[in-house]
Amino acid sequence: MGESPSLRSAGRSVFAIPEQRPKNPFRSEVHHPKRWICRRLTDSVLPVGNYLKGLDYSIVQQCMHCGLCLPTCPTYDATKRESASPRGRIALMRAIADDRLEVTRAFGEEMYFCLGCLACMTACPAGVDYAHLFEMARAEVERRRVLSSPKRNFVRWALIRWLFAKRARLRFFGRLLWLYQKLGLQTFVRRSGILRFAPKPLRELEPLTPTILDRFTPMGYRTPAAARDAPRTRRVGVLAGCVQDLVFADVNCDTAFVLEQNGCEVTIPKGQECCGSLHGHNGEWELAKQFARKNLDAFDVDALDAIVINAAGCGSHLRHYDRLLAGDPVYGERAKTWSRKVRDIQEYLVEIGFRPPRGRKREAKIRLAYHEACHLVHGQKITGPPRIILQALPAYEFLELPESSWCCGSAGVYNITQPEMSAELLRRKVAHIASTGASVLATSNPGCLIQVAAGLRAHGIEVRVAHPVTLLAEAYRAEKNDSPNPPVI
Repeated sequence: MGESPSLRSAGRSVFAIPEQRPKNPFRSEVHHPKRWICRRLTDSVLPVGNYLKGLDYSIVQQCMHCGLCLPTCPTYDATKRESASPRGRIALMRAIADDRLEVTRAFGEEMYFCLGCLACMTACPAGVDYAHLFEMARAEVERRRVLSSPKRNFVRWALIRWLFAKRARLRFFGRLLWLYQKLGLQTFVRRSGILRFAPKPLRELEPLTPTILDRFTPMGYRTPAAARDAPRTRRVGVLAGCVQDLVFADVNCDTAFVLEQNGCEVTIPKGQECCGSLHGHNGEWELAKQFARKNLDAFDVDALDAIVINAAGCGSHLRHYDRLLAGDPVYGERAKTWSRKVRDIQEYLVEIGFRPPRGRKREAKIRLAYHEACHLVHGQKITGPPRIILQALPAYEFLELPESSWCCGSAGVYNITQPEMSAELLRRKVAHIASTGASVLATSNPGCLIQVAAGLRAHGIEVRVAHPVTLLAEAYRAEKNDSPNPPVI
């Protein structure tokens, strides 16, 4: 069956001519107006192991080129460039898989200009698995080293391959940052004006520095024996995460507390590492496999009723350990069991019929809005459970946030690699939050929590940003005094 006219015309517009790019104020790198997105293959031969060529071809050709994804894509919305849309990117990927084009630096830049928010997957009527295509495209970019430079290579090694490879290293770094904050050095640096003389990337990143808590997640935790004597029908393992452990260990503790309040025996196994989503989303596919194996070793998967995660980006990746380790003779079957049991904390609470918190109804309720983390709403298709939980809180009036599912610009490390585009998306998100008049914003991903809180501070808007499970835990704790939740600010 031949290609449709729309596909042929898309092919001409994306592949056959040098792209005339309009100036994009959101791109940080310099673009050359007549650079080709991809070069025609001449006498070069792609080496064995091409990630895109290795895909089931039905995945590559599934896109119908209908264009329904275009209005949902933040980068297309900002640039109106076909190659900055899901449809255009898939066309590029397919051309590479078909040996019509080869991977070049410009192709790599386009793949990393993508947020990976997966809004296109929600809009797509054909069910295109853009998440897998996107990850394989980035893996091929890294395999071919088309973006390689001494600076980039060092940063990727230091962050992705070294720092995030071991929990002990992350915690050591976190303790140094904790000292920097506790000793007042961060306050001094911010107030003294020293940052004016720092390089622009550092000036842009510094406001995103998260507050490190006094304690990290209690690894090896298990519901106390006295509490286990009470009837508990479910045994649950909790993923501590990496950034979540470093910055939001209190959310991990709240997750365990809320599960115990709903009849679960909780364990936070030792030996677990980063889930691998950072690596899988940034072209380090083989490293992601290594982390998956480590976590499968740390958890007694068969003995657990559920494996619970409270970070949206991690959960989206964890659900696909079965695909990641498909064909692995040692871990393949366990990965399938793992993927069947992975649950987002909000999803799981609604699934088991969580107990709504008791408490006095307030006449003047606290106004509460909800931002949907991309990898929760688009990656995991979870929209109802967070709202059910938030609407059950007696002290709050739930408000719908305009464009609640539009990306805030955090997108993993996107606010580091594409700061201008990230900042534009953050301004858009902050404006919508301000329009609601909410005093509290709930969201379910550590990157979103950090990004949105920083944006609100920068605009002088006093809104508390919290994870839904933290708000539920506060409501449970408040039941003892039958009093409203603690003050908002």
